[in-house]
Amino acid sequence: MSHPQTKESDQSHACGCDSACGTGPIAIAAAKPEPAGIPVFRIPTMDCAAEEGEIRHALAKVPGLRSLSFQLGARTLAIDAPAESIPQALEAIRKAGFKPVPMSDAVGHDDEHDHSGHGHRHGGFALPEGLPRYALALILAFGAESISFFAPHTLTFSGLGMALSAAAIGLAGFSTYVKGLAALRNLRLNINALMTVAVTGAFLIGQWPEAAMVMALYAIAELIEAKAVDRARNAIKSLLTLAPEKALMLATDGSWILTPSAEVPLQAIVRIKPGERVPLDGIITKGNGAINQAPITGESLPVDKAPGDQVFAATINETGELEFRVTAAASDTTLARIIHAVEGAQGTRAPTQRFVDRFAAIYTPTVFAIAIAVAVLMPFLMGLTWMEALYKALVLLVIACPCALVISTPVTVVSGLSAAARRGILIKGGTYLEEARLLKAVALDKTGTLTEGKPKLVDWRVWGGADEASVKQSVASLASRSDHPVSKAIVAGLGIDGAGVQDFTALPGRGVRGTVNGQNLLLGNHRLVHERGLCDAELEAELAKHEQHGRTITLLADETRVLALFAVADTIKETSRQAIADLKALGVTPVMLTGDNTATATAIAAQAGITDARGDLLPEAKLDAIKEMQKRYGATGMTGDGINDAPALAQADIGFAMGAAGTDTAMEAADVVIMNDNLQRVAETVRLSRQTHAVLWQNICLALGIKSVFLVLAVFGTATMWMAVFADMGASLLVVANGLRLLRQDKSV
Repeated sequence: MSHPQTKESDQSHACGCDSACGTGPIAIAAAKPEPAGIPVFRIPTMDCAAEEGEIRHALAKVPGLRSLSFQLGARTLAIDAPAESIPQALEAIRKAGFKPVPMSDAVGHDDEHDHSGHGHRHGGFALPEGLPRYALALILAFGAESISFFAPHTLTFSGLGMALSAAAIGLAGFSTYVKGLAALRNLRLNINALMTVAVTGAFLIGQWPEAAMVMALYAIAELIEAKAVDRARNAIKSLLTLAPEKALMLATDGSWILTPSAEVPLQAIVRIKPGERVPLDGIITKGNGAINQAPITGESLPVDKAPGDQVFAATINETGELEFRVTAAASDTTLARIIHAVEGAQGTRAPTQRFVDRFAAIYTPTVFAIAIAVAVLMPFLMGLTWMEALYKALVLLVIACPCALVISTPVTVVSGLSAAARRGILIKGGTYLEEARLLKAVALDKTGTLTEGKPKLVDWRVWGGADEASVKQSVASLASRSDHPVSKAIVAGLGIDGAGVQDFTALPGRGVRGTVNGQNLLLGNHRLVHERGLCDAELEAELAKHEQHGRTITLLADETRVLALFAVADTIKETSRQAIADLKALGVTPVMLTGDNTATATAIAAQAGITDARGDLLPEAKLDAIKEMQKRYGATGMTGDGINDAPALAQADIGFAMGAAGTDTAMEAADVVIMNDNLQRVAETVRLSRQTHAVLWQNICLALGIKSVFLVLAVFGTATMWMAVFADMGASLLVVANGLRLLRQDKSV
């Protein structure tokens, strides 16, 4: 398991689409702050990894350049270079067709439309800024087509048609030409370069109506495509709007004031009324209520909260007025860290995505070479005129654009990651999303993963004819004086208050001793009672029965006999049995690895439906167990708390951190973070991975299949440039729509 965290990665694409590649981080949060002194620039037209590649190439020869830090979601670039090299770097970026703006000048303009007119870049459902211009271009192109059809040989009308075509191309294709010419100057072939060559060539050989129509349709289709891609890119962005912008904070003078959430300090007291959303993370100090935590954990049912419980920003207080102490600033809430985690996930590229990128890098120049060969050889081989051969070559260029192929993978991966995050599953990257399908076995920690992680009184009985009411009173009195988890579980389970205790004494490793209502009593473990000689055969048999079920036994005794026994156990979660059944149904073998004793491990495993349970394992032994499982089964996952199980999580092919809401360490330790304690999310991750992989290859086959058919038509049939643009953009829209199906997965489990 690896965690690539480099600022720079090779993400150059053959596709140079303006807006639809969608491979960068989801545009849902500001870029993470750079070290002081490193200038940061906003580049409004940069939100695709292909465009990142263009900028990297443009800056390759800038002297003194130390590093580049891209945040595609925020459309920013930090340039670490000597001050004297910055102007040269900015000029190189401008020559590549981009307009960098210093962040100091761009503050407050994050939601502005980019300079190219592609207002769709920022998502939402508002009318894209460029659409009226493109609609006008389409009208002009129709006018040129009409003139060509009704008055093809009239000089005056031909001149008017050419003028209309040129105007349409200028309106729809200005940004394409700027980037296309920059790419051609740098000898880099991308969609902008291909469209520039194809449209210009068509215009020059007299096919000016088609050239205008192709450019107008291309621009409009790209807008539609980008709006579809925005659904995936904004799936998590909507979470930002869930946290209230203001919080009702307790002031130093005792009054309650409405304060911007970003200005509320740590440890401040905030009040929320029923029906309101929680503005910040915190710990409840007053009140009881039910909180709907679906935005954070994906849980469909509200969770009861009381003083001492944690609340998360963006969750909903459904009942009762609550007051809580703020534990995280607005920029560091669990919600903010979820968003940053999804952002970071886009920086790691899935295996299929890397394959497609490498394929496209070879595919594009190959197709360009084929187009040249068609233009040069067709007149000799098939008797075409030079104009006909050149037209076929231009059509082939438009059809063969790799945009649909390149976009087929990132939009699917983004959709899968977003669908998972909306259900409380944070997957650290496309690599883990895709590779989870390969898991053949999953190792499961016991405490807190399969079980509740808290001891609970599961059984108790009086012994030797003792009085039940007196026993309960005495046990409650002694146990309430101890801070041991088992004692607390007994008090909670009995649900009564104890009486006063005299001469209370702790017996380390054994229990406690004290006087209740004048009677000297002991409350302790099996060892304590055995040392006092109070055990007999019947009691030993009863204790053995409980211990075989993994229960911890506490005994109440006086100076002569045992009065009662209490069985405490870490109970299995309600969802664990179904989770194990789900894993088995997927063909994944569950194995329990725990540091608890073997008897307890076996008992809990039997309840959960696990046949392979291994107890008494130290962290190093768990690590060895993971290695053995990898040899035996193949790809192996590890599910734990992300802290104590760190060595095993690191060794596993995919590590799952359970119950990690608000836990920084768990988020760092694992590849997949389950934001609640529902073990069923592990099987759900495997299912989602398999669905994502299937959609990835469906998209690849669709893109290549459609293009193959039209390429044959272009060379040997009657394909026109109209057909070419519909083949290219139609394939792109089809794979985008197919990838977005993953967003429609049911949120609940």
